Amino acid sequence: MMGRLAMVWGLLGVAALLLQALTRLTPMAVEALSGELTVVQWIVVGVWVPVMAHAEGYRGFHTRFSPRVVARAQVLREDPRPLWVVFAPLFCMSLFHASRRGLLVARILVAAITLLVIGVRQLDQPWRGIIDAGVVVGLAIGLLSIGYHLVRALGGHAPPVPPDLPPPSEADA
Repeated sequence: MMGRLAMVWGLLGVAALLLQALTRLTPMAVEALSGELTVVQWIVVGVWVPVMAHAEGYRGFHTRFSPRVVARAQVLREDPRPLWVVFAPLFCMSLFHASRRGLLVARILVAAITLLVIGVRQLDQPWRGIIDAGVVVGLAIGLLSIGYHLVRALGGHAPPVPPDLPPPSEADA
């Protein structure tokens, strides 16, 4: 029972973070796209949104992040250690108890995303909203992708990536 609750907590926590970003960014994107954009700005939208759908949505979320989140949630279900359960969303995002490479990648991504958010906030409309439109599409694909990989995992199909746990020697240190 504890393992199932930990799995649900981890997945819902990650989904809530993505949903919070979606609800915060969507109005900025809608505002920009509802305004009068120049031809150049529409061209940027036409290139930027598909690029982000592919790079962030498909490559970043669907092929890497989302299946790893589900794989690590399954680890929580099978081995619900107290610290992992309490911090299940962070565990599912590989922010602790992961391989050295996994920890480094996860932490660098969090730092880079934070810096990008700070930078994009400095932009005026419509450019901020144009950038946000691409991010919204990527995040939406990511959120749907977690659901996709979860349904497949519950149907008996292992996620296409491993949970990236540290080797036993690192885990014991």
